[in-house]
Amino acid sequence: MNLLSIGGSDPSSGAGIQSDVKTFDSLNAYGLTVITAITGQNTSSFGMIQPASQKIVKNQIDSIISDFKIDGIKIGMVYNSEIIKTIYKELKNKKIPIVVDPVIKSTTGGLLIERNAIKDFKKFLIPLSTVITPNKFEAEFLSEIKIDSKKSLQRAAKKIQGMGAKNVIITGLETNDQITDYILEQKNQYTISGKKILKTNHGSGCNYSATLLFSLANGIHLKEAVKFSKQFTFNSIKNAKKIGHGILITQIKNKDDIREELTHAINEFVQIKNIYKFIPECQTNFVFSKKSPRSIKEILGVSGRIVKTGNSVTVAGDLEYGGSKHVATALIVMNKKFPEICSAINLRYSEDIILKLRKKRVIISSYDRNDEPKTIKNKDRSSVGWGIKHAIRNLKNPPDIIYHKGDFGKEPMIIVFAKTPTSVIEKISNLFI
Repeated sequence: MNLLSIGGSDPSSGAGIQSDVKTFDSLNAYGLTVITAITGQNTSSFGMIQPASQKIVKNQIDSIISDFKIDGIKIGMVYNSEIIKTIYKELKNKKIPIVVDPVIKSTTGGLLIERNAIKDFKKFLIPLSTVITPNKFEAEFLSEIKIDSKKSLQRAAKKIQGMGAKNVIITGLETNDQITDYILEQKNQYTISGKKILKTNHGSGCNYSATLLFSLANGIHLKEAVKFSKQFTFNSIKNAKKIGHGILITQIKNKDDIREELTHAINEFVQIKNIYKFIPECQTNFVFSKKSPRSIKEILGVSGRIVKTGNSVTVAGDLEYGGSKHVATALIVMNKKFPEICSAINLRYSEDIILKLRKKRVIISSYDRNDEPKTIKNKDRSSVGWGIKHAIRNLKNPPDIIYHKGDFGKEPMIIVFAKTPTSVIEKISNLFI
């Protein structure tokens, strides 16, 4: 995945394009850049701004677009009207997610856009945005509405949306020990809250908007994308360090590798062509475990499901440890005999699929739910555990696939097992598609 950041250069690497490239890289996306301005700043103070010329901004964009397939664009610091108009002319016909992060001033106090360019920013750049992500100050600045109540918050968001933004997220609204984002979609509005960290930092806004772009470019619904971005940003603030003499710089450290790899794999899964055809009626879950999981609380899965929506697939729920019951239970049983197997996904069963798989070099096993003892049938999740144990009891090597043909009130199912979520995706791509 290639993501383009258009914005200013921050030599402290706390914000701006340097921060975006770090964020994209941490998500295994390739970061491309167009520099609109060079700033002189550090963690204590803001110095000079040297805007790029229209000619070099245009040349940078042309160079990138002519050579790379761009999956999403983030627009940050733009500084003056000439740059704004150039960006608009180059991007006005793009049909990919564009996140506009309307940076007005830096955390260290520098004004990042000329006041006489605000009119053109509203006229040309806001209409380009799939999502615009102002904080409270920026939302007040753009809407010219003081936000001091729920009604004024909604009015400000609607006014910004009226400027042409498809979706508006007003970030960083503080209430007691919570930090809340207000989201205004085209036909929906809601808030998402999280725990507040009392740390003044440099870079969290860029972390948020860059991560949001990554999720949207992966086809994730806005609500789930916001949740992911909030958690990512929370972690970056929690791990912020005092690198210079001034305020803390956010850090993308101490990552949950289990969560990160499963997130990447799910993002790949939902983009597989025609994958909706393999989603069962009970929908799909995708899980990844820590080593030697003792319970489903040590297995990461989707708290809701990966669901079929027409001819596409959507993630409906958050990633949580203990978020899956049945697929996680299957994985626990498998992992006890074959400790290297740490990931699994359930898919729709059909005889045609099994016949196709048998023609390939695949280890397939199965169990018959009609053979299941009544004492097992009456216990929650025991059926799954019994079935997997039954299917692998005589195997010396872990199976790629285990299936059953269902029972009264029980849908037939295929479960794909592998060492990692990445390996699961490889098996699905090579065996099913």
